Amino acid sequence: MLTITPKMTINFSATDFAAYQQAHLEQLHQVQQTQPDTDLQHNDLGWLTVDKWADATQLTHLKNLATQVQATADVLVIVGVGGSNQAARAVIEAFAQQHGQVKIIYAGTNLSAAYYQRLLNDLAEQEVYVDVIAKNFATLEPGIGFRIFKPFLQQKYGANYAQHLFVTGTRGSHLEQLAQAEGYPFLTFPTDIGGRFSVFSDVGLFPIAVAGIDITALVQGAQTMRAQLQANNGGNNPAFQYASLRNYLHQQGKSVEVLGHFEPQLDFFGRWWTQLFAESEGKRNKGLLPLALTYSEDLHSMGQYIQQGQRQLLETMLVIDQPRHDLSIQASDVTDDFDYLTGQTLTQINQVAEKATITAHQASGVPVIELHLPKLDLTTFGELFYFFEYAVFISGLILEVDPFNQPGVEAYKQLMFTGLGKK
Repeated sequence: MLTITPKMTINFSATDFAAYQQAHLEQLHQVQQTQPDTDLQHNDLGWLTVDKWADATQLTHLKNLATQVQATADVLVIVGVGGSNQAARAVIEAFAQQHGQVKIIYAGTNLSAAYYQRLLNDLAEQEVYVDVIAKNFATLEPGIGFRIFKPFLQQKYGANYAQHLFVTGTRGSHLEQLAQAEGYPFLTFPTDIGGRFSVFSDVGLFPIAVAGIDITALVQGAQTMRAQLQANNGGNNPAFQYASLRNYLHQQGKSVEVLGHFEPQLDFFGRWWTQLFAESEGKRNKGLLPLALTYSEDLHSMGQYIQQGQRQLLETMLVIDQPRHDLSIQASDVTDDFDYLTGQTLTQINQVAEKATITAHQASGVPVIELHLPKLDLTTFGELFYFFEYAVFISGLILEVDPFNQPGVEAYKQLMFTGLGKK
Protein backbone atom coordinates (compact mmCIF):
# COMPACT_ATOMS: atom_id res chain seq x y z
CA MET A 1 0.00 0.00 0.00
CA LEU A 2 1.29 3.44 -0.90
CA THR A 3 1.88 5.66 2.14
CA ILE A 4 2.64 9.36 2.58
CA THR A 5 5.18 10.89 4.95
CA PRO A 6 5.19 14.71 4.85
CA LYS A 7 8.47 16.45 5.72
CA MET A 8 7.35 20.04 6.04
CA THR A 9 9.42 23.15 6.77
CA ILE A 10 9.47 24.99 10.11
CA ASN A 11 6.94 27.62 9.00
CA PHE A 12 4.34 24.95 8.08
CA SER A 13 1.19 25.31 10.21
CA ALA A 14 -0.35 21.92 10.96
CA THR A 15 -3.41 23.67 12.39
CA ASP A 16 -4.00 25.72 9.25
CA PHE A 17 -3.49 22.69 7.04
CA ALA A 18 -5.98 20.64 9.06
CA ALA A 19 -8.55 23.40 8.57
CA TYR A 20 -7.75 23.52 4.85
CA GLN A 21 -8.27 19.76 4.58
CA GLN A 22 -11.56 19.93 6.44
CA ALA A 23 -12.77 22.66 4.11
CA HIS A 24 -12.01 20.52 1.05
CA LEU A 25 -13.14 17.04 2.14
CA GLU A 26 -16.17 17.53 -0.09
CA GLN A 27 -13.89 17.29 -3.13
CA LEU A 28 -12.74 13.83 -2.02
CA HIS A 29 -16.33 12.75 -1.43
CA GLN A 30 -17.36 14.13 -4.81
CA VAL A 31 -14.79 11.95 -6.55
CA GLN A 32 -15.71 8.90 -4.45
CA GLN A 33 -19.39 9.33 -5.28
CA THR A 34 -18.88 10.01 -8.98
CA GLN A 35 -20.83 7.66 -11.24
CA PRO A 36 -18.80 7.62 -14.46
CA ASP A 37 -21.73 6.67 -16.70
CA THR A 38 -24.13 9.37 -15.47
CA ASP A 39 -21.92 12.19 -14.18
CA LEU A 40 -21.94 15.48 -16.07
CA GLN A 41 -18.33 14.71 -17.09
CA HIS A 42 -19.08 11.12 -18.12
CA ASN A 43 -17.30 11.70 -21.44
CA ASP A 44 -14.01 11.93 -19.50
CA LEU A 45 -14.43 9.25 -16.83
CA GLY A 46 -13.98 5.93 -18.60
CA TRP A 47 -10.76 5.34 -16.64
CA LEU A 48 -12.31 5.75 -13.20
CA THR A 49 -13.52 2.17 -12.61
CA VAL A 50 -10.42 0.68 -14.28
CA ASP A 51 -12.18 -2.38 -15.67
CA LYS A 52 -14.55 -0.63 -18.08
CA TRP A 53 -11.93 -0.88 -20.81
CA ALA A 54 -9.67 -3.46 -19.14
CA ASP A 55 -11.89 -6.32 -18.03
CA ALA A 56 -10.75 -9.95 -18.17
CA THR A 57 -12.22 -10.53 -21.62
CA GLN A 58 -10.41 -7.55 -23.15
CA LEU A 59 -7.13 -8.43 -21.44
CA THR A 60 -7.31 -11.93 -22.91
CA HIS A 61 -8.02 -10.48 -26.36
CA LEU A 62 -5.05 -8.13 -26.14
CA LYS A 63 -2.75 -10.89 -24.92
CA ASN A 64 -3.79 -13.15 -27.82
CA LEU A 65 -3.22 -10.34 -30.30
CA ALA A 66 0.16 -9.61 -28.75
CA THR A 67 1.14 -13.27 -29.02
CA GLN A 68 0.38 -13.20 -32.75
CA VAL A 69 2.67 -10.20 -33.20
CA GLN A 70 5.40 -11.72 -31.02
CA ALA A 71 5.46 -14.84 -33.21
CA THR A 72 7.16 -12.96 -36.07
CA ALA A 73 7.99 -9.39 -35.03
CA ASP A 74 11.38 -7.95 -34.21
CA VAL A 75 10.02 -4.45 -33.67
CA LEU A 76 6.72 -2.73 -32.88
CA VAL A 77 6.72 0.98 -33.72
CA ILE A 78 4.28 3.02 -31.66
CA VAL A 79 3.18 6.10 -33.59
CA GLY A 80 1.61 8.41 -31.05
CA VAL A 81 2.24 11.64 -29.23
CA GLY A 82 1.66 12.68 -25.61
CA GLY A 83 -0.92 10.54 -23.88
CA SER A 84 -0.99 8.11 -26.79
CA ASN A 85 2.35 6.65 -25.75
CA GLN A 86 3.64 8.19 -22.50
CA ALA A 87 2.12 5.64 -20.11
CA ALA A 88 2.98 2.62 -22.26
CA ARG A 89 6.54 3.89 -22.60
CA ALA A 90 6.80 4.36 -18.82
CA VAL A 91 5.90 0.71 -18.23
CA ILE A 92 7.92 -0.71 -21.12
CA GLU A 93 11.10 1.20 -20.32
CA ALA A 94 10.78 0.16 -16.67
CA PHE A 95 10.05 -3.55 -17.10
CA ALA A 96 10.72 -4.84 -20.62
CA GLN A 97 13.41 -7.49 -21.00
CA GLN A 98 14.52 -6.76 -24.56
CA HIS A 99 16.51 -9.96 -25.02
CA GLY A 100 14.24 -12.35 -26.87
CA GLN A 101 11.33 -9.91 -26.80
CA VAL A 102 9.85 -7.58 -29.39
CA LYS A 103 11.64 -4.24 -29.27
CA ILE A 104 9.36 -1.22 -28.90
CA ILE A 105 10.31 1.94 -30.77
CA TYR A 106 8.53 5.29 -30.50
CA ALA A 107 7.65 7.55 -33.41
CA GLY A 108 5.22 10.44 -33.63
CA THR A 109 7.03 12.11 -30.75
CA ASN A 110 8.74 14.68 -32.99
CA LEU A 111 8.77 16.14 -36.51
CA SER A 112 12.47 15.58 -37.23
CA ALA A 113 13.42 14.31 -40.68
CA ALA A 114 16.77 13.10 -39.30
CA TYR A 115 15.03 11.00 -36.65
CA TYR A 116 12.68 9.37 -39.14
CA GLN A 117 15.42 8.71 -41.66
CA ARG A 118 17.61 6.98 -39.08
CA LEU A 119 14.61 5.00 -37.88
CA LEU A 120 13.65 3.82 -41.37
CA ASN A 121 17.25 2.81 -42.02
CA ASP A 122 17.37 0.83 -38.79
CA LEU A 123 14.11 -0.95 -39.60
CA ALA A 124 15.03 -1.95 -43.15
CA GLU A 125 16.21 -5.48 -42.29
CA GLN A 126 13.83 -6.17 -39.41
CA GLU A 127 10.37 -7.68 -39.12
CA VAL A 128 8.24 -4.63 -38.38
CA TYR A 129 4.75 -3.94 -37.07
CA VAL A 130 3.34 -0.43 -36.59
CA ASP A 131 0.60 0.79 -34.24
CA VAL A 132 -0.76 4.23 -35.18
CA ILE A 133 -2.55 5.65 -32.13
CA ALA A 134 -4.79 8.69 -32.49
CA LYS A 135 -7.99 9.51 -30.64
CA ASN A 136 -8.42 12.38 -33.06
CA PHE A 137 -6.78 11.44 -36.36
CA ALA A 138 -6.50 15.14 -37.16
CA THR A 139 -3.45 15.40 -34.88
CA LEU A 140 -0.37 16.16 -36.97
CA GLU A 141 2.23 13.79 -35.48
CA PRO A 142 0.32 10.49 -35.92
CA GLY A 143 -0.84 11.67 -39.33
CA ILE A 144 2.75 12.18 -40.43
CA GLY A 145 3.74 8.84 -38.92
CA PHE A 146 0.98 7.14 -40.89
CA ARG A 147 2.10 8.83 -44.13
CA ILE A 148 5.70 7.72 -43.53
CA PHE A 149 5.18 4.13 -42.36
CA LYS A 150 2.38 3.10 -44.72
CA PRO A 151 4.57 3.34 -47.86
CA PHE A 152 7.47 1.82 -45.91
CA LEU A 153 5.36 -1.23 -45.06
CA GLN A 154 3.93 -1.41 -48.59
CA GLN A 155 7.41 -1.51 -50.06
CA LYS A 156 8.55 -4.07 -47.51
CA TYR A 157 5.54 -6.44 -47.51
CA GLY A 158 3.64 -5.68 -50.71
CA ALA A 159 -0.03 -6.66 -50.67
CA ASN A 160 0.34 -8.10 -47.14
CA TYR A 161 1.37 -4.76 -45.63
CA ALA A 162 -2.02 -4.21 -43.96
CA GLN A 163 -1.39 -7.13 -41.60
CA HIS A 164 1.54 -5.18 -40.16
CA LEU A 165 -0.32 -1.92 -39.59
CA PHE A 166 -2.51 -1.63 -36.49
CA VAL A 167 -4.56 1.49 -35.91
CA THR A 168 -5.92 2.54 -32.51
CA GLY A 169 -8.72 5.10 -32.69
CA THR A 170 -12.29 5.87 -31.71
CA ARG A 171 -15.21 3.82 -32.92
CA GLY A 172 -17.05 5.46 -35.81
CA SER A 173 -14.11 7.73 -36.61
CA HIS A 174 -12.43 8.29 -39.94
CA LEU A 175 -9.57 6.10 -38.74
CA GLU A 176 -11.89 3.15 -38.16
CA GLN A 177 -13.42 3.66 -41.61
CA LEU A 178 -9.92 3.63 -43.06
CA ALA A 179 -9.12 0.43 -41.16
CA GLN A 180 -12.25 -1.26 -42.52
CA ALA A 181 -11.54 -0.15 -46.06
CA GLU A 182 -7.87 -1.19 -46.05
CA GLY A 183 -8.00 -4.19 -43.71
CA TYR A 184 -5.95 -2.81 -40.83
CA PRO A 185 -6.45 -4.47 -37.43
CA PHE A 186 -8.36 -1.94 -35.31
CA LEU A 187 -8.06 -1.27 -31.58
CA THR A 188 -10.21 1.09 -29.53
CA PHE A 189 -9.21 4.47 -28.17
CA PRO A 190 -12.17 5.06 -25.82
CA THR A 191 -14.10 8.25 -26.43
CA ASP A 192 -14.55 8.67 -22.66
CA ILE A 193 -10.85 8.63 -21.80
CA GLY A 194 -8.34 11.39 -22.46
CA GLY A 195 -4.89 10.39 -23.65
CA ARG A 196 -3.11 11.00 -20.35
CA PHE A 197 -5.60 8.70 -18.58
CA SER A 198 -5.48 5.94 -21.21
CA VAL A 199 -2.96 3.45 -19.80
CA PHE A 200 -5.67 0.95 -18.79
CA SER A 201 -7.15 0.70 -22.28
CA ASP A 202 -6.05 -0.68 -25.67
CA VAL A 203 -3.95 2.47 -26.08
CA GLY A 204 -1.50 1.49 -23.37
CA LEU A 205 -2.14 -2.19 -22.76
CA PHE A 206 -1.57 -3.53 -26.30
CA PRO A 207 2.00 -2.18 -26.71
CA ILE A 208 2.80 -3.24 -23.14
CA ALA A 209 1.56 -6.77 -23.87
CA VAL A 210 3.58 -6.95 -27.10
CA ALA A 211 6.67 -6.06 -25.05
CA GLY A 212 6.07 -9.24 -23.05
CA ILE A 213 4.85 -7.54 -19.88
CA ASP A 214 2.01 -8.92 -17.72
CA ILE A 215 -0.84 -6.47 -18.25
CA THR A 216 -3.09 -8.36 -15.82
CA ALA A 217 -0.74 -7.55 -12.91
CA LEU A 218 -0.67 -3.90 -13.95
CA VAL A 219 -4.47 -3.66 -14.06
CA GLN A 220 -4.84 -5.55 -10.78
CA GLY A 221 -2.64 -2.95 -9.12
CA ALA A 222 -4.92 -0.17 -10.33
CA GLN A 223 -8.01 -2.04 -9.14
CA THR A 224 -6.45 -2.55 -5.71
CA MET A 225 -5.60 1.15 -5.43
CA ARG A 226 -9.12 2.15 -6.48
CA ALA A 227 -10.67 -0.08 -3.81
CA GLN A 228 -8.42 1.43 -1.13
CA LEU A 229 -9.09 5.01 -2.16
CA GLN A 230 -12.84 4.47 -2.42
CA ALA A 231 -12.99 2.90 1.05
CA ASN A 232 -11.33 5.78 2.92
CA ASN A 233 -13.40 8.96 3.11
CA GLY A 234 -11.27 10.78 5.69
CA GLY A 235 -8.39 13.22 5.64
CA ASN A 236 -5.85 10.38 5.71
CA ASN A 237 -6.98 9.06 2.32
CA PRO A 238 -3.57 9.09 0.58
CA ALA A 239 -4.79 10.61 -2.70
CA PHE A 240 -6.59 13.34 -0.78
CA GLN A 241 -3.56 13.84 1.49
CA TYR A 242 -1.38 14.38 -1.55
CA ALA A 243 -3.86 16.56 -3.44
CA SER A 244 -4.64 18.74 -0.43
CA LEU A 245 -0.99 19.10 0.66
CA ARG A 246 0.18 20.25 -2.76
CA ASN A 247 -2.72 22.70 -3.13
CA TYR A 248 -2.27 24.06 0.39
CA LEU A 249 1.43 24.65 -0.33
CA HIS A 250 0.48 26.23 -3.66
CA GLN A 251 -1.79 28.60 -1.75
CA GLN A 252 1.16 29.42 0.51
CA GLY A 253 3.24 30.59 -2.46
CA LYS A 254 4.78 27.43 -3.89
CA SER A 255 4.57 27.42 -7.69
CA VAL A 256 6.75 24.47 -8.79
CA GLU A 257 6.42 20.81 -7.83
CA VAL A 258 9.46 18.59 -8.32
CA LEU A 259 8.84 14.85 -8.64
CA GLY A 260 12.12 13.28 -7.57
CA HIS A 261 13.29 9.69 -7.26
CA PHE A 262 16.48 7.65 -6.98
CA GLU A 263 15.36 4.85 -9.32
CA PRO A 264 16.03 5.13 -13.09
CA GLN A 265 13.17 2.70 -13.74
CA LEU A 266 10.91 5.66 -12.99
CA ASP A 267 12.45 8.01 -15.60
CA PHE A 268 9.65 7.73 -18.14
CA PHE A 269 7.01 7.53 -15.43
CA GLY A 270 8.15 11.04 -14.55
CA ARG A 271 7.39 12.16 -18.10
CA TRP A 272 3.87 10.73 -17.87
CA TRP A 273 3.34 12.41 -14.47
CA THR A 274 4.51 15.72 -15.95
CA GLN A 275 1.94 15.56 -18.73
CA LEU A 276 -0.82 14.42 -16.36
CA PHE A 277 -0.48 17.40 -14.04
CA ALA A 278 0.55 20.00 -16.63
CA GLU A 279 -2.43 19.33 -18.90
CA SER A 280 -4.88 18.71 -16.07
CA GLU A 281 -4.12 21.78 -13.95
CA GLY A 282 -2.23 24.31 -16.07
CA LYS A 283 -5.14 26.53 -17.11
CA ARG A 284 -6.78 29.82 -16.12
CA ASN A 285 -3.39 30.99 -14.84
CA LYS A 286 -3.46 28.32 -12.14
CA GLY A 287 -1.60 25.18 -11.20
CA LEU A 288 1.83 24.09 -9.99
CA LEU A 289 4.49 23.72 -12.67
CA PRO A 290 5.42 19.99 -12.65
CA LEU A 291 9.10 19.10 -13.02
CA ALA A 292 10.34 15.48 -12.93
CA LEU A 293 13.96 14.83 -11.93
CA THR A 294 16.08 11.69 -11.64
CA TYR A 295 18.57 11.45 -8.81
CA SER A 296 21.40 11.23 -8.21
CA GLU A 297 22.21 12.57 -11.71
CA ASP A 298 20.05 15.69 -11.47
CA LEU A 299 21.45 16.53 -8.04
CA HIS A 300 24.56 17.62 -9.93
CA SER A 301 22.59 20.20 -11.91
CA MET A 302 19.12 21.06 -10.64
CA GLY A 303 20.17 20.08 -7.13
CA GLN A 304 21.98 23.38 -6.78
CA TYR A 305 18.82 25.35 -7.60
CA ILE A 306 16.66 23.25 -5.29
CA GLN A 307 19.10 23.85 -2.46
CA GLN A 308 19.73 27.57 -2.88
CA GLY A 309 17.47 28.98 -5.59
CA GLN A 310 14.15 30.73 -5.13
CA ARG A 311 11.96 29.13 -2.44
CA GLN A 312 8.93 28.59 -4.65
CA LEU A 313 9.50 24.80 -4.72
CA LEU A 314 7.88 21.81 -3.15
CA GLU A 315 9.18 18.30 -3.75
CA THR A 316 7.36 14.98 -4.03
CA MET A 317 9.81 12.13 -3.57
CA LEU A 318 8.97 8.61 -4.77
CA VAL A 319 10.63 6.24 -2.31
CA ILE A 320 10.98 2.49 -2.98
CA ASP A 321 11.29 0.84 0.44
CA GLN A 322 12.52 -2.57 -0.73
CA PRO A 323 14.43 -2.49 -4.05
CA ARG A 324 14.47 -5.78 -5.93
CA HIS A 325 18.16 -5.82 -6.87
CA ASP A 326 21.40 -5.18 -5.08
CA LEU A 327 25.14 -5.13 -5.73
CA SER A 328 27.99 -5.10 -3.21
CA ILE A 329 31.04 -2.88 -3.48
CA GLN A 330 34.14 -5.06 -3.53
CA ALA A 331 37.50 -4.32 -1.94
CA SER A 332 40.05 -2.70 -4.26
CA ASP A 333 43.65 -3.77 -4.82
CA VAL A 334 44.68 -0.15 -5.47
CA THR A 335 44.59 2.93 -3.26
CA ASP A 336 41.55 4.85 -4.55
CA ASP A 337 40.36 6.45 -1.28
CA PHE A 338 37.00 4.70 -1.47
CA ASP A 339 37.68 1.98 1.12
CA TYR A 340 34.82 3.36 3.23
CA LEU A 341 32.47 1.84 0.64
CA THR A 342 33.88 -1.69 0.85
CA GLY A 343 31.20 -4.18 1.82
CA GLN A 344 28.35 -1.75 1.43
CA THR A 345 25.65 -2.36 -1.17
CA LEU A 346 24.36 0.02 -3.80
CA THR A 347 20.95 -0.14 -2.17
CA GLN A 348 22.42 1.03 1.13
CA ILE A 349 24.37 3.80 -0.59
CA ASN A 350 21.35 4.88 -2.64
CA GLN A 351 19.14 5.01 0.46
CA VAL A 352 21.71 7.06 2.38
CA ALA A 353 21.89 9.51 -0.54
CA GLU A 354 18.09 9.61 -0.70
CA LYS A 355 17.70 10.40 3.02
CA ALA A 356 20.47 12.98 2.88
CA THR A 357 18.81 14.70 -0.09
CA ILE A 358 15.40 14.84 1.60
CA THR A 359 16.93 16.20 4.81
CA ALA A 360 19.02 18.81 3.00
CA HIS A 361 16.13 20.01 0.82
CA GLN A 362 13.76 20.24 3.78
CA ALA A 363 16.35 22.13 5.84
CA SER A 364 16.79 24.62 2.98
CA GLY A 365 13.09 25.50 3.02
CA VAL A 366 11.67 23.01 0.51
CA PRO A 367 8.70 21.02 1.89
CA VAL A 368 8.93 17.36 0.90
CA ILE A 369 6.09 14.88 0.41
CA GLU A 370 7.44 11.32 0.56
CA LEU A 371 5.35 8.79 -1.36
CA HIS A 372 6.47 5.34 -0.22
CA LEU A 373 5.99 2.20 -2.29
CA PRO A 374 6.88 -1.11 -0.58
CA LYS A 375 8.52 -2.32 -3.80
CA LEU A 376 8.61 -1.57 -7.50
CA ASP A 377 6.84 -4.21 -9.56
CA LEU A 378 4.00 -4.26 -12.07
CA THR A 379 1.31 -4.33 -9.41
CA THR A 380 2.68 -1.30 -7.54
CA PHE A 381 3.27 0.45 -10.87
CA GLY A 382 -0.44 0.00 -11.63
CA GLU A 383 -1.22 1.35 -8.18
CA LEU A 384 0.98 4.38 -8.80
CA PHE A 385 -0.68 5.23 -12.13
CA TYR A 386 -4.15 5.07 -10.63
CA PHE A 387 -3.13 6.94 -7.48
CA PHE A 388 -1.99 9.97 -9.48
CA GLU A 389 -5.00 9.85 -11.83
CA TYR A 390 -7.36 9.81 -8.84
CA ALA A 391 -5.34 12.49 -7.04
CA VAL A 392 -5.34 14.86 -10.02
CA PHE A 393 -9.13 14.54 -10.23
CA ILE A 394 -9.40 15.64 -6.59
CA SER A 395 -6.72 18.28 -7.05
CA GLY A 396 -8.45 19.79 -10.08
CA LEU A 397 -11.68 20.11 -8.11
CA ILE A 398 -9.84 21.82 -5.24
CA LEU A 399 -8.16 24.15 -7.73
CA GLU A 400 -11.52 24.76 -9.46
CA VAL A 401 -10.33 23.82 -12.94
CA ASP A 402 -11.57 21.11 -15.29
CA PRO A 403 -8.89 18.40 -14.94
CA PHE A 404 -9.89 16.67 -18.17
CA ASN A 405 -9.65 19.30 -20.90
CA GLN A 406 -6.62 21.01 -22.43
CA PRO A 407 -7.90 24.02 -24.40
CA GLY A 408 -4.52 25.72 -24.45
CA VAL A 409 -3.03 22.93 -26.57
CA GLU A 410 -5.26 23.97 -29.44
CA ALA A 411 -3.77 27.48 -29.75
CA TYR A 412 -0.51 26.48 -31.38
CA LYS A 413 -2.25 23.81 -33.43
CA GLN A 414 -4.50 26.32 -35.16
CA LEU A 415 -1.55 28.54 -36.06
CA MET A 416 0.43 25.53 -37.23
CA PHE A 417 -2.39 24.23 -39.41
CA THR A 418 -2.82 27.67 -40.93
CA GLY A 419 0.90 27.79 -41.70
CA LEU A 420 0.69 24.34 -43.33
CA GLY A 421 -2.26 25.34 -45.50
CA LYS A 422 -4.89 23.13 -43.89
CA LYS A 423 -8.37 24.27 -44.78
